[in-house]
Amino acid sequence: MHHAVKIDDLTIGADCPLALFAGPCVIENYEHTWEIASFLKALTHKLDIPFVFKASYDKANRTSINSFRGPGLVEGLKILEDIKADLNIPILSDVHSTTEIEPAANILDIIQIPAFLCRQTDFILAVSQTQTPINIKKGQFLAPWDMNNVIEKIRSTGNSQILLTERGTMFGYNNLVVDFRSFQDMQKTGFPVIFDATHSIQLPGGAGSSSGGQRDYAPMLARAAVAAGVDGIFLEVHPEPDQARCDGPNSLKLDSLERLLSQLKTIRKTLAAESM
Repeated sequence: MHHAVKIDDLTIGADCPLALFAGPCVIENYEHTWEIASFLKALTHKLDIPFVFKASYDKANRTSINSFRGPGLVEGLKILEDIKADLNIPILSDVHSTTEIEPAANILDIIQIPAFLCRQTDFILAVSQTQTPINIKKGQFLAPWDMNNVIEKIRSTGNSQILLTERGTMFGYNNLVVDFRSFQDMQKTGFPVIFDATHSIQLPGGAGSSSGGQRDYAPMLARAAVAAGVDGIFLEVHPEPDQARCDGPNSLKLDSLERLLSQLKTIRKTLAAESM
């Protein structure tokens, strides 16, 4: 049985167009976040690609105590709420503690459970009980079939609005690798599978006091993932990645997106035509 996640007029699933989840790693300020969101809305409208805007109000899992974390829960959610209303776009962000869940669920269209928290049963249940659609990232330490247990936890609350995201698997110190078999394995659950192309080329802690990344590989991996049949692509983007306050080394530049997204859409359409 194939499940689809529905948010107003947007449907994400196996028989639907490829969806894009994109935005900056973290909210730097309102103007900067609005600039990125408005650019992405215009581009995805031009290319006719379903779009969900992603930005974090707090990055709780930074490498260093001195790393920029974002504006925090109250200010960050207000920024996301204003952008959602102004641009009329669905919003995704990640929660890191039970105290964040209720205020986040009042604003977000999709709540994201970070990879490092994907085994925290009580936390998963608390998020699921809001009945808000959930994007849960597969931990770097999990096999793809282990996500069946995560799904069981979520569905025990009556929530079946579930997206599964692959973001790479630990491959030695400060490195990740993508096992493309995981897409098919996770799709056997019947839930949509998303590929996080930019976190998958992250080098966690690879720069000493921050994470490194190899953004040049992200477009290639995104194309391969769409060819492998994923239902959506997750990208962290920035006008000037080298100046980003979080995850710059693995973020893509905004002006590089149109060509990549056009390629991804063509691959998706080719697969759909061949399956008819």
